[in-house]
Parts: sequence; structure tokens; C-alpha cells
Amino acid sequence: MRVGIVGNYGNDNNGDEAILLSLVKQVTATFGIETNQLTIFSNNPQQTSERYGVDSYPLYYRKGSAPKTFFETYKQNRPIVKKLDLLIIGGGGILMDLYRTEAPLYGSYAMMAKQSKTPYVVYGCGAGPLQTNLGKWFIRNMCKYAQNVSVRDPESAQLLKSIGVTKQVDVIGDPAFSLRDGQAKEKSSSPKKIGVTAVPYYNADYWPEGNEELYNNYITGMAKNLDKLAEGNDVDITFFATKFPQDANVTKDIQQLMTQSAKTSIMDENLLPSDILKVTEQQDIVIGTRLHSLILATCTETPIMAISYHHKVNDFMNLAELDKFSFPIGELHDNDTYFLEAFNSMNEDWPATLNDTKQLSKKLYEEAMNGTKQFTDAIGK
Repeated sequence: MRVGIVGNYGNDNNGDEAILLSLVKQVTATFGIETNQLTIFSNNPQQTSERYGVDSYPLYYRKGSAPKTFFETYKQNRPIVKKLDLLIIGGGGILMDLYRTEAPLYGSYAMMAKQSKTPYVVYGCGAGPLQTNLGKWFIRNMCKYAQNVSVRDPESAQLLKSIGVTKQVDVIGDPAFSLRDGQAKEKSSSPKKIGVTAVPYYNADYWPEGNEELYNNYITGMAKNLDKLAEGNDVDITFFATKFPQDANVTKDIQQLMTQSAKTSIMDENLLPSDILKVTEQQDIVIGTRLHSLILATCTETPIMAISYHHKVNDFMNLAELDKFSFPIGELHDNDTYFLEAFNSMNEDWPATLNDTKQLSKKLYEEAMNGTKQFTDAIGK
């Protein structure tokens, strides 16, 4: 048996790599196969092949224009898709058209599978934003011919329905929750170790559109909120990155603005998913901007606060019933007590906070593992 996986992999985003690691584990366990029976379409095939012990091929073949890239990718990869017994399109927030290329790219794999009579599933994805007619058309058709469709949050399911997807859409949570091992390290008797992730929000070197004012407001707001948290509390703040070096560079900008920088340290290194799990496990609280810093923290039963830079962060915090600990990124510079107030709320009954987080971690793990039924249903096993 041979199973293919396509998503935003091999792109040095270790949140996405956490998803891929979880998919590799889920698929091999579900079908009782070895990793060398997996085919991953990746932005960095050599890295992906070496890291996971799989066959790997380029996600796309750039040929100048978008249409030429589309047709070359279709020509090169359809023969590979045709040899698969199942193609998994997912997970991650790939059902979108923010960058105008995602919907046609992943939609092309659905077309390859349909034309090759290879069953495929849309699995554990996030949806949105979807703003163009072309993007909506690709996503509708991707879902229309899939054996089944599942997403990671109710808001994604609602969005797919709103653009005309008629197939049943199941909500199974993010596949990365399956990385929980149930043996989380015991936390401190009161919260002291605070992990923080950042994202290059409107940074001209990374964001689709740079905006110096918005970026400066963001890093200033982060610095002021962390200062307020650190001023009256015995805490150690550790900055870490899920996308390196971009996220680490942002944390350096934040640290330089802090008056309490002596209470901070930066992990200036590329952390693989297994490393991120170790880091989050060592924290008492994680203040996360990147979605998968929040997800991996939850896997290690670590309480979380969120800085919402994208609707997917709000969607997750709503799903986890933690919306009171989710703060709009555009408002951080207007309120410097967000983190302190959340910290005090968690610390007020710390044992209850830890127990609630443990129960949430267990629940989301079980939902993620139940999602593997999507694979067996797709091929009638």
C-alpha cells in the first residue's frame, strides 16, 4: 500500500512540520505500514525524505507564470499520484487564497487524483481567508470529489458551507494534537516559567505587505505587556520560535524594547517539533502567537494565552473555550495589562488551571485520533 500526503511541508515552518510528523504517525499506525510506503509532496524533498524516511517529490515546479507552474506541476506529479492507494490533502491552513497560489496549487492535486481515480481526502485543514472567485472555485471542487472532508474547527466548516460546499464536513481538530504522549512533566507549584512565541506581523521582510507602523505597534505592545507581567512577579520569560529565523528575529526586537529584559532569554535556534514539545513542556504558561505553539503547548498540558494575529488563532481558542485568554494583536499597544490580568486569573486557582488544561489536552488528543477513521473510510477498510 502507498499513501501520499500533500500540504505546506518542507518550508522550515515547524508548526507545519508538527502536522506532518503527526500525519506520518497516524497513517503508519492506521494502515500498519512503514514510512517508506509514504510519498510526501514537499517544498524541500531531500529534507523531508531524510527527516521522515519517506519518498518525497517537489510540491510544485516553478515555471515563471502561475499557469505554467500549474501545468508543469500537474504533468510531473500526476503519474506519481496515479500510483497511490490514497492521497491525503492536509492538514494546516491550506484552504485559503491569501497568497493567491494555495487554492490552485492544492486544488491541482485534487484534480490529479480525480483524473487518476485515486481516492483522496481533505483532512484536518483550516479554511480561510477565501476572497477570490477562483480560490473559492478550486476549494469547492476539491471538496466536491473528495471521499470525505474534515477540518480542524467549526468556523472552517461554516466557511466551506458558505462558499457552496455541499459535502458533509466533519470537525476533527488539528492532527498535531495526536503528538500528545500523556506523560507531561509536572508544572511548578505557581507559574514562573513563561514561554513566548512571536510572528513577523506586518514585517516588510516576511508579511505579504509590510507596514512599519503596525509592526512597531505590535512589538511595542508585546514589550509593554511582558514588562507589566514581569514587574511584580518572579518569572523567567523564554522566547522560542516555530519558524526560524523569522520569529526569533522578532523576539529580539521585542526584547530590546523591554525594561524587564533581564528576566528574558531567547532560544535562537531552529527547533524541530520534538524540540518544541520539550520546550513547551518545561514552561508553566505559553503566550503564543503562532497557532502551533499553542497546539503543542496544549499537547504537553501547558496552559496558554494567545495573541490573535489570524482568525485561525481565535478559532482554536474558541474551540478550546479559552477565548477570554485570546488578545487581538492590533490592540496590544493600547492595553498593557492583557498578559498580567490573564496570568493573575490563571494563578488565582493554579491547580484548577492545570487540571482544566490536562482535560483539554486529553479531549483534543482523542478527537484527533478518532479522525483517522477518515482514512479507512476513504478506501473502504
